[in-house]
Amino acid sequence: MSRVYFDNAATTALDPSVLEVMMPYLTEKFGNPSSIYSYGRETRLAVENARKSVAKILNAHPAEIFFTSGGTESSNTAIKAAVRDLGCRHIITSPIEHHAVSHTVEHLDDLDMVRVSYVKLLPNGHVDVDDLEKLLAAAEEKTLVSLMHANNEIGNMIDINEVGELCKLYNAYFHSDTVQTVGHFPFDLRNTPVHFVTGAAHKFHGPKGVGMLYINENVRIKPFVHGGSQERNMRAGTENIYGIVGFAKALELASENYEEDSAYIGTLKYYMHEQLKLKIPAVAFNGDVLGQSLYTVLSVSFPKTEKSEMILFNLDINNICASGGSACTSGADQGSHVIRAINQNPNQVTVRFSFSKFNTKDEVDTVVEKLKELV
Repeated sequence: MSRVYFDNAATTALDPSVLEVMMPYLTEKFGNPSSIYSYGRETRLAVENARKSVAKILNAHPAEIFFTSGGTESSNTAIKAAVRDLGCRHIITSPIEHHAVSHTVEHLDDLDMVRVSYVKLLPNGHVDVDDLEKLLAAAEEKTLVSLMHANNEIGNMIDINEVGELCKLYNAYFHSDTVQTVGHFPFDLRNTPVHFVTGAAHKFHGPKGVGMLYINENVRIKPFVHGGSQERNMRAGTENIYGIVGFAKALELASENYEEDSAYIGTLKYYMHEQLKLKIPAVAFNGDVLGQSLYTVLSVSFPKTEKSEMILFNLDINNICASGGSACTSGADQGSHVIRAINQNPNQVTVRFSFSKFNTKDEVDTVVEKLKELV
């Protein structure tokens, strides 16, 4: 049986045409972009062309785009700089952020560098915007708001403009972890009230180990990594040329084919949602599944039984890749902080299915049939 890959929110397959544009930089175009001879100049040009391309697609200025090793480094850079360089002494975040954000915030909290407030969540997993406004209104210190654009486990999305306008009103800095949305939705950063956003190529059919950080031109921060003048003195270290070229190409493809791909992937999500409701009694879904939500992610809870407790293991044996995330904490499995925050039911087992343009309806049918047996 061939493998069914339904874990695209974790990582995606590299698009063959992305690999194609990367290849020359892995072979003959190997110059160091900081060198002055022609070999170096051609790789320097490749980096700057990639930056222009990414900036154009996101409607940002090339000087606002910095290439990094991925979303985690980008979020670390933004959050730590907000505290160190921008004078933020208070961070407002949510209980369901990705660990790249939550662990960074906890680390700063442990060092007594900031006070942390957690915004309340509504029953469907959305951020309570009224509560966010209360927290902002009550804040006496300079504040950083860090809220993800879309949750990687349940798919819920914030209205980035609404949150940004609130931050503007209360004179707070705004960082949004947009790793699940850059490459999946159109962005217009010139007209979005946000100071920092992040991206990772491997979430949209680009290579792993390369990401970007957008820093609004009105924000001045110091580097997170020291030792060289690369990335306009913002990130030391020889650039990941082939990664950067791959990032730009993957983003170009994603943006060219957005209408078609998002419509197609969305039909797979809704089809699986329907089929599971039809065929598996007592199935439940997490988050605002049919509302403000990623078209790529479906978080499903099954009743807990002897059989279903081993569900991920059994899916794996059957060549089906999906990811877990339950409220339970058994043994080494700490379960998911996201599911715990919104769904306190210990009698459910949660599985996240996430889709890409390379998936098919037949694969959904295969997986639903298998799930019938396993539950």
